[in-house]
Amino acid sequence: MPMTQRTTLTQFLIEERRRFPDASGDFNGLILDVALACKAIARTVAFGELGGVLGNHAANAADSTNVQGEIQKKMDVISNDIFLRMNEWGGHLAGMASEEMEQPYQIPARFPRGKYLLVFDPLDGSSNIDVNVSVGSIFSVLRAPETTSEVAEFNFLAQGTRQVAAGYALYGPTTMFMLTVGNGVNGFTLDPNLSEFFLTHPNLEIPEDTQEFAINASNSRFWEAPVKRYVDECLAGKTGRRGKDFNMRWIASMVAEAHRILMRGGVFMYPCDTKEPARQGRLRLLYEANPIGFIIEQAGGRASTGRQPVLQVQPTSLHQRVGLVFGSKNEVERIERYHAEPLGLETGNPLFAERSLFRS
Repeated sequence: MPMTQRTTLTQFLIEERRRFPDASGDFNGLILDVALACKAIARTVAFGELGGVLGNHAANAADSTNVQGEIQKKMDVISNDIFLRMNEWGGHLAGMASEEMEQPYQIPARFPRGKYLLVFDPLDGSSNIDVNVSVGSIFSVLRAPETTSEVAEFNFLAQGTRQVAAGYALYGPTTMFMLTVGNGVNGFTLDPNLSEFFLTHPNLEIPEDTQEFAINASNSRFWEAPVKRYVDECLAGKTGRRGKDFNMRWIASMVAEAHRILMRGGVFMYPCDTKEPARQGRLRLLYEANPIGFIIEQAGGRASTGRQPVLQVQPTSLHQRVGLVFGSKNEVERIERYHAEPLGLETGNPLFAERSLFRS
């Protein structure tokens, strides 16, 4: 389709707004501000070493550690600052929260206060940035409380079902902006010549079945029995009880994993395990699991902790972690079923086959 016949992100949002005659336009403005931040990050990422943006934030690892206890890359800090600067001024937000900040970010008094909250992971997969593997940004939009006081942590602790919108930007061979406003999922590709996002992937749907799964196999010794059982069955291939071969993928960038699943199906697993039991998972609920879960479910997939729908988890803290399984509906439901069944219920196939790659 010629570029002039494609719908821009701005046009798409205007068409969506026309369905709600009483809408003020604040929401559209917010999404366009987020998209502008993603364009700025995409351009900065693209320069790589030429722009001096690779490596850790500080020479001393202790000085580079964020609130999560993780080493910050230069691009983590740059991306976080871009999100704040691009979104604080427009009058659409009452506050923001980020992976890189311990407490909520207050909108400076010189700017008007808005009716939404923005939570985000400014650069997901940043461990890949130095080796030029795809990374991205994830965001979620919530409604703000009707008060003039500063926002507090508890204002952000909403179940995923209460998200107004969610999306991510993928910085890969092309820059893409994926968005749901609760009415399906649409994908936009950045035209670098015009610096404009054009609708290229309307109404995305995830196949219910798949033959691909993604998991960090190096953690296999810490997996719970239902996860080991599922992976063993996938690895058994055609000769096993599943009767088909599977391919395994692992990019170490959840945005890239989610994007692949949106494009062709699959299942992603970063489940709870015994490695750090107190954490109850690796991924952050509010600005990773919830927005990705919202996107996946709006595209006909399923997102779960393994034991319950992730969008129904009640957050208790800003940086709460959670186990996450998402992707093709039938596979995620199978994993949930394995968690619900008593251990060893299905005896037709040994839970830990003697030849298992991941045997204890």
